[in-house]
Amino acid sequence: MNTNNPFVITINRELGSGGRTVGRKLAEKLGVEYYDKALIQALQEKYQLTAEQIEQLKGREQGWWADLKRTLTGPTNEDTFFVTKMGSEQEILETEEVFRTETEILKTIAKAESCVIAGRSGFYVFRDHPNHLSILIQASMLSRVARVAQKQNMSREEARMTIEKIDRMRENYVNKYARTSRYDTRNYDLVLNMDEIKEDDAVNIILNYIRSMEH
Repeated sequence: MNTNNPFVITINRELGSGGRTVGRKLAEKLGVEYYDKALIQALQEKYQLTAEQIEQLKGREQGWWADLKRTLTGPTNEDTFFVTKMGSEQEILETEEVFRTETEILKTIAKAESCVIAGRSGFYVFRDHPNHLSILIQASMLSRVARVAQKQNMSREEARMTIEKIDRMRENYVNKYARTSRYDTRNYDLVLNMDEIKEDDAVNIILNYIRSMEH
């Protein structure tokens, strides 16, 4: 990956690993925008967009994405990083149309600007992008439970149950649309375990990795 050319960095992360914080800080260091599920969902819900409508907008208005982005609020606060919708797993799993729409939105963003994108099967969506870095951020269950319990004011048992549920939902999502596992390290250029490192250290590791690729 070369940061002198338009690029996209995708980050898949386990709940409670600190991956969202790493993604935001990395984007700040690189001077680019950070996008995650919260912003993509806000865009879809606000404008009720479909994949076909996005294609029409792209063909008709060159600056449509910049105009829409200005009307959106930023991503959700880190303290609410996983509480999106607590229903059954079937209710949370998105439809084929939603996936197609999200894919079109993500590709439009990456075409318009360099960016860091968290989640949303980005490693799969951008697998053929010529200047793409794919990262997986993990942590042990013990570390994840402690982080989620502290941030969400939960018991450790509640935190573990929540993590296991979200893990299952995210894996089902990737299996359904990317036909692979989110845990398959062959899908990533760089895999980080956060047990012994802080978010800022992880950002520096990624930046050093990028610099090594540019030389």
